[in-house]
Amino acid sequence: MIIELRADQPGNEAAARAATGRSVGEWFALLDELGGPSLGRRNIGNHLVKAHKLDPWWVSTLSIGYEAAHGVVERDGRPKGYTICATKSIRAAPGDCFAAFAEAGALDAWLGTGHELDFRDGGSLANADGNCALIRKINPGKSIRMVWGQPGAAPGTPVEVKLQPAGAKTTVMITHDRLQTRAEADGFRRAWGDALGRLRAYLEGP
Repeated sequence: MIIELRADQPGNEAAARAATGRSVGEWFALLDELGGPSLGRRNIGNHLVKAHKLDPWWVSTLSIGYEAAHGVVERDGRPKGYTICATKSIRAAPGDCFAAFAEAGALDAWLGTGHELDFRDGGSLANADGNCALIRKINPGKSIRMVWGQPGAAPGTPVEVKLQPAGAKTTVMITHDRLQTRAEADGFRRAWGDALGRLRAYLEGP
């Protein structure tokens, strides 16, 4: 899986003003007047959507940037950052979808080539694209929790795969958390989305 760490659009002062009518600094000043970081991310996001009709990209960019500007961190000392989610509905049983994550040859068909896989709690995966992760917890047929380890591409960030049956299909959802930059968030959203597209093609066939 090739990951291009690139934001979908600029997030600077000029771009913010052009897209939203205010600069980043002006948005931050407005949020200060409303109550500051103590409002919480959810309330800030809801205000930006309901009162100002901002699109989701700018809501998350401003909300998360605002937290960073005020030094808001989690208990581990790092900002909470961005969470991205990639989802695909695949015409296959949950067990077949799970097997596509559990076998190195299957991973070679959609995630990247040259996989080395130790598929167990405490195991690992790595491939020729540089993707690598520590496997934390496997719930067969249902979920996989990992910690991403790829140098230079958000190492130490949690990844969770969930498989949900939906009639004759399975919803495959990958959530990647604690991404610290807009470039990481947009880059991984694109990369995981493309990977799930390849997974669907692999499982559904021509």
